Amino acid sequence: MEEKIFDTVIIGGGPAGYSAALYAARAGLKVLVLEKFSAGGQMTETPSIENYPGIDEACDGFTLGFKMKSAAERFGAVSQQTEVLSAELTASPKKIVTDIGDFYSKTVIIATGARHRHLGLADEEKLIGRGVGYCAACDGMLYRGKTVAVVGGGNSAASDALLLSKICKKVYLIHRRDTLRAEKIYHEPLMRAENLEFIWNSTVESLEYEAKLKGANIRKVTDGSSRNIELDGLFISIGRTPESDMFVGQLTLDASGYITADETTKTNIDGVFAAGDVRSKPFRQIVTAASDGAVAAHFAEEYISRN
Repeated sequence: MEEKIFDTVIIGGGPAGYSAALYAARAGLKVLVLEKFSAGGQMTETPSIENYPGIDEACDGFTLGFKMKSAAERFGAVSQQTEVLSAELTASPKKIVTDIGDFYSKTVIIATGARHRHLGLADEEKLIGRGVGYCAACDGMLYRGKTVAVVGGGNSAASDALLLSKICKKVYLIHRRDTLRAEKIYHEPLMRAENLEFIWNSTVESLEYEAKLKGANIRKVTDGSSRNIELDGLFISIGRTPESDMFVGQLTLDASGYITADETTKTNIDGVFAAGDVRSKPFRQIVTAASDGAVAAHFAEEYISRN
């Protein structure tokens, strides 16, 4: 077991995870990153990243994720592609069970992220990066001067629609009810946006495309009638699901399932930290995830020094 004891095990290899790995490794800690897919996490779905500091040309998420991984490994962090099955976070040392064996660590940084909820349409996933997206703040500039639609009725959808209305020629906001669930603060600005059109009581039934998205078929839930709208882009803003199921019963979660941790990233268990999109926070971007990772590494180092 001795050779598998690390100073910190980081669960998740996205921007939060590899930022934590970089800072922890540079501090001289023995670091292991566990990622079940590829470096970059959900960021790899983004075809063009333009809003991350230091990038002077658009970069795809896969490339940026690989660069983050390489930077952390340059200072000694170890990466392992494996799925984490469970974690015993109150144990000493803490035990991480994976599909290739068990690992032990003095501290754990959870950077498992949150997955976007999908509509479940045929070909939806195939069109990600080719007209279908889930983050207007990430990908909106790709559609400057074009026609887009946002699906949803909550704060995220309202915020995305407002942002897109400032850069796109035309924005449709599609919602299955006749009123928004978003906070009232969004309503008046949305109504004032001259290039924004509401499509109430409606759902997206199917997508039209060739090499890229061309349009969407919209069904009225009240009478079943259908219409087609031409689109360059479709943003699905119906919420996210945090990857926190395995920590239920150990960590304090908020009502939506996000791990409760303040700006120190400390959770309710000593030596356990939550960084990035899995943490309860008001704004989720690559840069805020990376920031969380650096903070988590700092406090993990502090915890180890103190104990």
